[in-house]
Order: sequence, then C-alpha cells, then structure tokens
Amino acid sequence: MSKVPVVALVGRPNVGKSTIFNRLIGERVSIVEDHPGVTRDRIYATGKWIGKEYRLIDTGGIDMSNEPLMKQVRYQADLAMDEADVIVMVTSVREGVTLEDEEVAQRLHRTNKPVVLAINKADNPEQRQMIYDFYTLGLGDPIPISGSHGTGIGDLLDKIVEMFPEDSSDTDDDDSIKFSFIGRPNVGKSSLVNSILKEERVIVSNIEGTTREAVDTKFKTADGKEYTMIDTAGIRKKGKVWENTEKYSVMRALSAIERSDIVCMVLDAETGIIEQDKRVAGYAYEAGKGIIIIVNKWDAVDKSNNKFDEFTKEIRKEFQYLRFAPILFVSAKTGQRLNKLPELINMIHENRARRVQSSVLNNVVMDAVAMNPTPTDKGRRLKIYYMTQVAINPPTFVVFVNDVELMHFSYERFLENQLRESFYFEGTPVHIITRARS
Repeated sequence: MSKVPVVALVGRPNVGKSTIFNRLIGERVSIVEDHPGVTRDRIYATGKWIGKEYRLIDTGGIDMSNEPLMKQVRYQADLAMDEADVIVMVTSVREGVTLEDEEVAQRLHRTNKPVVLAINKADNPEQRQMIYDFYTLGLGDPIPISGSHGTGIGDLLDKIVEMFPEDSSDTDDDDSIKFSFIGRPNVGKSSLVNSILKEERVIVSNIEGTTREAVDTKFKTADGKEYTMIDTAGIRKKGKVWENTEKYSVMRALSAIERSDIVCMVLDAETGIIEQDKRVAGYAYEAGKGIIIIVNKWDAVDKSNNKFDEFTKEIRKEFQYLRFAPILFVSAKTGQRLNKLPELINMIHENRARRVQSSVLNNVVMDAVAMNPTPTDKGRRLKIYYMTQVAINPPTFVVFVNDVELMHFSYERFLENQLRESFYFEGTPVHIITRARS
C-alpha cells in the first residue's frame, strides 16, 4: 500500500490560507469533516484531484514575533512542514513581497522539500500581472490564484500533484480495516500492539506510515479478516524542541486518527482519567471515527468494592459525548479479553457503513414525532418534512424542516437516539444535519 501524500499550507497571517484550504478540498468538506489539531489554527482534511487522494494540513499564520502564542503557531507549522511531502507557500499579491514572506521562504529552503508558491488574491487580470516580484523568493514559478473566486485553483492542484512522491498511489485498494490505539503516553499502547501480534500470528507485512518513525502493521486473523494497526508509538524528540513530548504525541495521534476507520481510546486503569484523555478522545469524535474505549492494565487493579461498575460509571460521566462507544477492560500483560477486540472492530466497521432506506427511515421519524412532539418557540412549531441518509463512515443524515432555528439540540439528540435504537449504530457517531426545505 503506497502512502497518501501529505500537503501543508503555510504562510504569514491573513493571506487567505483557510479559504484556499476549503477550495482545495472542495465538495468533500460536506462529508469529510475537518478536525482541529493541537492548536485551533491546525486542521487536517482529505482532498482528491484527477484521481489522486491527498491529505491537506492548514496551519496558522507564521509570525516571527516572540509572543508565546506566535511561537506555538510557528512550532505547529514546523511540524506540518516536517510531515508534508509537498509544501504550498501562500502569500498575497496585494501587499507584494514582504519581509515576513522572505523569512517564511528561508524556512522553506531549509526543509529541502518540494515547494509550490501560490500568490493569492489575484482576483483580476491586472493583479495576475503583478506576480513577477515573487520570483525573488527563489521558490520557482509563482502561481496566481484567487481563493475567494476559485481562479487558478486547478493550476495549483496540477502543480501540487506533479510534485507528489513516486511511491504515492492513485487509489488505495487496501480493503483491510484500519484501527489505531491512541491515548496519553505510558497507558500501554505499544504493549497492546505487541500482545495482539502474539495472538494473531499471521503477519502479512509492515507498511510505512504517513509520518516519520511510524510503522503500520498489517495482519490477518484465523478467520481470514485483514486489519491494519496504525502505530502511534515511537515518539522521538528531534532537533530543537519547543514543546514537551506529550504535545508532540497529540499531533502524532491526530495523524493516526485521520487515517483510521476505528480508534481505540486507551485509558490507564491504575491512574484513572485525566484531562488529556478527554481532549484526545474529542479529536476522534470530531473526526467521525468509530470509537472503542479500552481500559488497559486491568490485571493490576483491586477488583473489590465493585471497581468495574465504578470505573464504567466514571467513564460514562467524563465522556458523555461517547455514550455510543463500547468499553473493553483488558490487560496487555496477560492478554485478558483482547480476543474480544477484533469482534468489536468488525461490528463497528459494519455499523459505520450501514445504509437505511428513506422509507424505513421516515417511518421511524414519524413514530418519534408522535411519541415526542416537536418543540415550539414563540408560537411557532418545528415541522419535520422528511429525512434522508447522505453518507456513511460515519452515518450522516439530513433532516428537512420548516425553520432550522426551531431545531433545538435536545430534540436533535432525541432523534439520534431513536435512530440508534432502530438501526443499531453502536460504536460510531451519527451525524444529523438540519436543512430548511426550499
């Protein structure tokens, strides 16, 4: 399996990177939801051009000031550039070549990676003739584009694809179920990987992942099912480190989440739940992935005083938004209950791909409304006309109503619960999008 190329957008603040990001991923944005990374300005998504899929990273504006927030943003941009196969430097024709542009270009020269120079805000023919000064950055031919109007985006994508590594594939024909273990350091992720591979001895291959140091492991169970375990271990400091290892591990987890079908959120039975556990789990939820909560090191816990029930209640309290995720108490050391993991993964994989006929779906919605009438606001009542499924992985539904403002989040949650009860979506998020009927 060839890896999917990674493209990073970088540049100084306010040159329109986010607008270009949305243009590059195009119509897929309605299905593939973006998910925030370590900072609010760091976003991953997936795009496709002339049959070639790629992963796109948006970064915050690179500002050379010494403010703590700007240092954080620069650090995140450096990580994105390190991960990328192709880097797109975005600047603006309106301000011309600035000192900040020159400093960003110098950073890019030091990466020794392919760079595409995109000159944004070239909205008319006169502005497109003003790009020649940007040759002084030494990054090759500048490409005039307009993120707001979409002009030149095709030329930009052609140039990006031209620079993809030779080992990148046009399509990913790997049918294995991809899952990963995520969680804070020292919860036993690597031990779980090793324990599974001792039980599932039919190893097919080791696959180079999309981040440096990561190795994905493909294996087959006795019943012939193929899986790819996406590694998030092996965190290594390199060069000058501005952030601690824990924050770097979060960035690595984000990459693993984006490539996974199902994410196994690993908790430590001995130390319990901490704030970072909730943050990392939130990334998987926002990405729309299937989720299993794994409590590792269960062999080291005193089982007296209903410890199992207490820990389960605590998980449900702290991870209320993951009420659909099954919980599995395991021990990587002894192998306890690890044989149940493939069964859970298979079940969630099927649930994520489930499609529901519109006629059956609307019967459920009508019964739900009869059981719990729609809410009112200032004398106006929400009317639900119909619902239809528009995507899978995760299951995504659009409900058409008379006024989207009348759809209270509590009623949306009620509808989601009715869908779960009727069609069994355990282990996967269910997305409901409300639209006004034209």
